[in-house]
Amino acid sequence: MSATAADEKFEIITRGLQEVLGGDSIKAILTEGRSPKCYWGTAPTGRHVHAFLDNLKAPLELVAHRTKYYQYLLLAVFKSLGIPTSKLHFVEGSSYQLTKEYNLDNYKLCAIVSEHDAKKAGAEVVKQVESPLLSGLLYPGLQALDEQYLDVDFQFGGVDQRKIFTFAELYLPRLGYRKRAHLMNAMVPGLAGGKMSSSDPNSKIDFLDAPEVVRKKLKLAFCEEGNTEGNGVLSFVEAVLIPISQHRIALAKGDTLLEQGTRDQRPFVAEGAPEGTVFSIERDEKFGGSTHYTSFAEMKADFASKALHPKDLKASVAAAINNLLEPIRAAFEADEEWKRIEKLAYPDPNAKPEKTKKKKVYHPPPPGKGKNAKPAETVDGSAEPVATPESTAVEVAKQEGPVKA
Repeated sequence: MSATAADEKFEIITRGLQEVLGGDSIKAILTEGRSPKCYWGTAPTGRHVHAFLDNLKAPLELVAHRTKYYQYLLLAVFKSLGIPTSKLHFVEGSSYQLTKEYNLDNYKLCAIVSEHDAKKAGAEVVKQVESPLLSGLLYPGLQALDEQYLDVDFQFGGVDQRKIFTFAELYLPRLGYRKRAHLMNAMVPGLAGGKMSSSDPNSKIDFLDAPEVVRKKLKLAFCEEGNTEGNGVLSFVEAVLIPISQHRIALAKGDTLLEQGTRDQRPFVAEGAPEGTVFSIERDEKFGGSTHYTSFAEMKADFASKALHPKDLKASVAAAINNLLEPIRAAFEADEEWKRIEKLAYPDPNAKPEKTKKKKVYHPPPPGKGKNAKPAETVDGSAEPVATPESTAVEVAKQEGPVKA
């Protein structure tokens, strides 16, 4: 492949990222005509053996179900966006992390990594507590070893993974392994402002959230008028909605690597918008009509000057998100196995256990008892009379004689 073609592919791979470490190694692979192999670790809280070390977030018995759930979900997301999946492979960490070779390399790392370096590497991703567990120190080394045992060319993640990535670049060569490249996305603030939190459902949108739930979460989202800092709604437009809108515009023109996605694939642009528009804020004419933006910078400037009101922004963002989620929700509802796995992976913590009726066990009465009892037989086979309350009373009366007044 020519250097120009390699540069074009490299631009597509790294487009929109916050930071790239070791990009030259990816360019070299592209120049050779090979496709670089990427490690993207998803987190159903327990995706790998070492994920279980992160403060025991998920019981091990849930890991298998959550891994399967994520496979269904990610494939549905990629299909809806038109992302090819022919070269996508799902690998469970436990398939190689329990091998003799992997564990031996882990021991080697433990012999050369200082406590300071291990703690520093995991500071952004491993929960920091007053009395940390040893598991938090092992985590960065195990994630670094994954690059070697998955035989990848680069690892992709959020910029919060940067310290683990630089840890891997430093220590893998000390074990005799090659240094990999690292690609990082910017971190998108949660809807409540600040980092997204799995413990706060209103700080994030779930892929299976119903349309009314999405609108409610956007309505409650932090989006102070004129304030562009820590604004999760604005950040979502920049990181997700505008890039997808641009891909859909390119798809319509036939100059994209993506395939045709499912359902409605129109960009987030209103009817009659000027050429070059990538996102529209739709409003009734009595409120000034729709506004069209050719870049996120334009939208951000309008919001900062208060020309764009939070209510109008939230309404358009909610509509765009529901457009993205609709084919994913439809795929979920149409797949009984996926729905079964979802219940196993994320059981309702408030669900009451089903009451089971206590089965009645029949205990037969002893011989000669019960309503269907028959006279007991003697040794010679003759019937022996069985005493009853009435016969007993008569016998007592005979012995005592007649009652005198």
